[in-house]
Amino acid sequence: MTRIVAGSVGGRRIDVPAGGTRPTSERVREALFGRLEHYGVVGDARVLDLCAGSGALGLEAASRGATDVTLVDASRRATRVCDANIRALGLRGVRSVTAKVEAFLSGAAGAPVDLVLLDPPYDVDETTLAAMLAPLPRRQDPWLAAGAVVVVERSSRSPEPSWPVGLRRFSTRKYGETTLWFAEPDDDGATSGEEPAAR
Repeated sequence: MTRIVAGSVGGRRIDVPAGGTRPTSERVREALFGRLEHYGVVGDARVLDLCAGSGALGLEAASRGATDVTLVDASRRATRVCDANIRALGLRGVRSVTAKVEAFLSGAAGAPVDLVLLDPPYDVDETTLAAMLAPLPRRQDPWLAAGAVVVVERSSRSPEPSWPVGLRRFSTRKYGETTLWFAEPDDDGATSGEEPAAR
């Protein structure tokens, strides 16, 4: 089991799917959401938690004030655990979807989201990761709202993700074996790594 770090259900424990699921550590989640709250992209946010596993990242966002959270995982076992965690925590505005990330993102976006959390298994290769990221910056029926943040969690031994045209990395943070890559919509052709003034 792991627990929600802070917010309306901070300290509450959640279940984790049996097997190879690797929940983001509480230390990394605390650091991640501290940065995201500083960026102003958590409260009242629409959030996608992709490769959700237990839903820990998306549920953390909901606990901290996100109002619309979708947990996506290809494993029905994982989304059953997500559903149980949603019910146990009593969080409103959170749902789970059983689908591969690429298939889910090829569908209709509806309203754009403010925050995307992508934490694939560490053994997911770079080509598959690139395919997951590719639909996010599309212009028609867009997934990303203006000012949205995309976070990719990877092993510190993995290379930087291959960002699609329309997304640029603006920050990186390393926490032991975990590295967090932060990206945003790129509408002005800025080079990856330039810290934007608003961040």
